[in-house]
This record gives sequence, C-alpha cells and structure tokens, in this order.
Amino acid sequence: MLQTEYVRNLHCNYQRLLLDQTPEEKRYQYCILNRGGIKGLLPCSLRYINGQAYLYYDISSRQSIVQLFGSKSITREWIRDFMWSFQQIQQELDRFLLDGRNVVWYPEQVFQDLDNNIFSFMYIPYYERETGFLELVDFWVEHIDYGDEALVEFVYHVHDRLEKVGDVYLQDQIFKDAAELERKEPAAQKEIPVQEDFLTQDQSEAWERVHTVQEDMAPDEISKRHLLSKEEKKGIFHLFDGKKKRNREIREAYQKEMSDAMNGYAVAEDTSYNVMGENRDDSCQEEYGRTIYIEEHPNPATMIHYIYSPQGKLLASLESASLSIGKKKGEVDLVLEDLSVSRMHARIVKEGAEIYLEDLNSTNGTFKNGLRLEPYERRKLETEDEIRCGNVTLIFK
Repeated sequence: MLQTEYVRNLHCNYQRLLLDQTPEEKRYQYCILNRGGIKGLLPCSLRYINGQAYLYYDISSRQSIVQLFGSKSITREWIRDFMWSFQQIQQELDRFLLDGRNVVWYPEQVFQDLDNNIFSFMYIPYYERETGFLELVDFWVEHIDYGDEALVEFVYHVHDRLEKVGDVYLQDQIFKDAAELERKEPAAQKEIPVQEDFLTQDQSEAWERVHTVQEDMAPDEISKRHLLSKEEKKGIFHLFDGKKKRNREIREAYQKEMSDAMNGYAVAEDTSYNVMGENRDDSCQEEYGRTIYIEEHPNPATMIHYIYSPQGKLLASLESASLSIGKKKGEVDLVLEDLSVSRMHARIVKEGAEIYLEDLNSTNGTFKNGLRLEPYERRKLETEDEIRCGNVTLIFK
C-alpha cells in the first residue's frame, strides 16, 4: 500500500509519497521526472526530510476521482475523457522512454482538472508493485450509471478481461472496446453528443483515430472480436442484478434505521395491565387515571444544521449526508461566487451523530475558527463555528 499524505506550502498542495528506500536520483527516470513538462503526469519533485526520501506531487487545482464521485455517478462521457487521457499518457511515456508500468491507477492517485476534464496521473520511478488498475475498475463498478446498459456491459467486460489476461489487455484492446462503447447509442438518446467544451481539437482528432480503427473492420469481425458472447452478457447482468439487489437492501436497511430512530424519540417502561374486574389497590387505581408526560429528546443524528452568512442570511441546509462548497455550478451544492474560492473548495459531511468540515484541496485554504485545514483534512464542527473558504466567511448552526 502506498504511504501517502496531503501537505501544503504557501502556494501549492501536494500528495507526498514516502519511498521505501533511498532512491538513485541520478538514474534516468528520476532525471526525466525531475525535469518535468510531461503532459498527463503530476509535476513531481524529490525531497529529503529527516533522512527519509519523499516524492512531492503537485495536486493544486485538481481533485482525486474519489472526491469527485462521492455522491454522483460515472457517465460514459467521463469514461470517454478518461480513456482519451489514458491513451495520451501512454504515448507521452513512450516518447520519453519511460516505463508505463510505473503509473499507479488507484482511485486516490488519479486526479482531474475540472476546467478541462483532463486527467493527471502519478508516476513512481522504478515502481515494482501492483499498479492498481483493477482497483480503479472496481471503483467504476461501484459508481457507474447503472441506467446506461452499454456502459455497464463495457465496465464489467473490462473487469473480466483484466482478471483473465492482466495488464496486457491495457496495451491496445481496451481502446478498441472503448471505441465500440462510443458506437452504441444510450437508451435515452439517439446519438452521443461530443462536448466541445470538454475536448480540445487534439482530443477530438485522437478519438477520431480510435474510431477509424473500428470503421476499417468488417461488421462481422467487429461482432466476433468486440461484442460480448451471450454467456458473458449473462454473467455481467447477473452481477448487474446483484448490484441492484444490494442497492435495494441498502435502501431498506436505511429506511428501517430511520424508522427505528423516529420510534426511539420516546421510550417508556413496559406496563402490566390487570384484566377488567380483577382486584386492584388504590395506588393502581390512581395510576390508571393518570397520563404520564414523556419528554422528547431530539436525536442528534436526525437534527438539521444550517449554513448562514455573517449577516444572518440562510445559505444552505445540511439535510443529506454531505454538502459540497465551491464556485463551479453543477459540481457543488453551495455555490460561492468569489475569486478566492476553488471550484470544489470544501465539504461538510455527516458521520453518525458527528459533523465534520473537510478541505477539498483548495488553493486558498479552508479554515475552522481561523485555523487552516490541511488538504483533505477533516475537523469536527460545533454549533456557531466559523468556516472560511478563501475570503468568504460562513457560520455553522
């Protein structure tokens, strides 16, 4: 497992990786990585602290996909953007004679720039462990849009091929399968829109080249080489049904938990009642005629908290499990239109009865009562705490 942590200085945020042994920094891969300028790789520098060697990866203005898909689904458009970046980074690594097996693909180490949807990856010189691509696909399985049947089929097919043939599948065939996915129409629309604001001209041309590979093939050959067999589809949609069943079980468990919580507002002792006509003493007769008031105590887990401006204006209510804060409309729940606020700046999350403030790798920092959080650090919130995102102040109540 990679030993990483998030750190910051005055101007940049980093994901810092502790190396197992002192690196031979004059070797080729270290020299090239230190030189920088390789498109698709996180900028990196080698540093020594107290006799230990660290690689510092600059993640400023980027978000890990774990943070991006905490509460939304992965779409085929996102898969398209990822596959384009994946193909581009392979070409860049070949151009600089770098080993592609040294890129790590764990979801926590895959970052995306929300301005252009371009990905950045972590390269570890002379890395000899698992690269984590299967874990990345596991992440896809958990977060894909299960309303898109062709996307579900593609992701489970990728998972199956990786398990059977390993990383050799990533060299060429995965791009052909991704191109076949692009050719399939989503159920809700007749054609797949190309989002021009997401793709540059170079990106469009790159994907056009991938499509050309498919167009040059005969239809029966495409069918044989790229479409799943009936047996494979049966296995995939068995897993698909299992996913839906698990989601239903989660919803039912949640409903039961909420019902139990509501019923748990008041708890009274069991009362034994005498059958009518039996002898009762005077104290019992007196108690029978009384109504006992049971005081209600609100369950902290079901209390709703609010976010206010310093002037007392209500900005948002924390009714769901999390509330994201930033300036990018469509990506966050609470939009703060201020230049000092990052696109995805911070998040408030519920964990049981506790509420936490989490920084999302913001450029100008997230502060609780004047104290700055480290990137992705969480701190417990209390009523009347002051939250500051860049220059914008919020009050938690």
